[in-house]
Amino acid sequence: MNLFDLKGKTALVTGGNGGIGLGMARGLAAAGARVAIAGRDVTKNSAALKELPGSIAVLGDLADEKQCRAMVAQAAEKLGRLDILVNNAGTNIRKQPQDYSLDEWRKVMDTNLTSAFVASQAAYAHLKRAGGGKVVNIGSMMSIFGASFVAPYGASKGGIVQLTRALAVAWARDNIQVNAVLPGWIDTALTRQARKDVPGLHERVLERTPAKRWGEPQDLAGIAVFLCSSASDFVTGAAIPVDGGYSVKG
Repeated sequence: MNLFDLKGKTALVTGGNGGIGLGMARGLAAAGARVAIAGRDVTKNSAALKELPGSIAVLGDLADEKQCRAMVAQAAEKLGRLDILVNNAGTNIRKQPQDYSLDEWRKVMDTNLTSAFVASQAAYAHLKRAGGGKVVNIGSMMSIFGASFVAPYGASKGGIVQLTRALAVAWARDNIQVNAVLPGWIDTALTRQARKDVPGLHERVLERTPAKRWGEPQDLAGIAVFLCSSASDFVTGAAIPVDGGYSVKG
């Protein structure tokens, strides 16, 4: 038996049209899963589909509750079932804490944390009907560390870890494993903007990371396959850094 075989499985990856989400979607597809990607950008969705054989896209705004639930339902209907949910969609606004408006706080929290909760709620019945399943929530180094310029982002990603633990405990009886991945500094559109916004960030990341490089989206493919396959059937409630050693360097 191949513990990492995902043939016959279906997966919904939110924010799967780029960055970490696309890196994970590529890994799931390579392991045999049929993948649905959820995103708001039609052009990015179309480009991503070319890399994912047999995949589909569902369009909408995950921060809107009705659209989020509809996207999960649409993915399950088009795929025929739902075995895996990857809650990856995210955004960030970098300011000092005193400078955020409440609307900015809500935008980050709704996109990063509330959408993961709503999508997980919407997916629960489908996963249970399939006899069990996997939920993977994407946290961050800011689930562990603090930074002055990411108050809502850090709060949302800390919340992701606690949401993961709560869902893991609640849904274990349904054979649903729920885990979190905490990416380190990965080269994506969000972090490329961060390098513009935060002077010296690039140099600090390279200095602290034992691997001495930024991560790439494909570095997340392996952990996605592990956490979405039968290889991880007794792993739940975990928050696993994928960071080139960033979080362990003293």
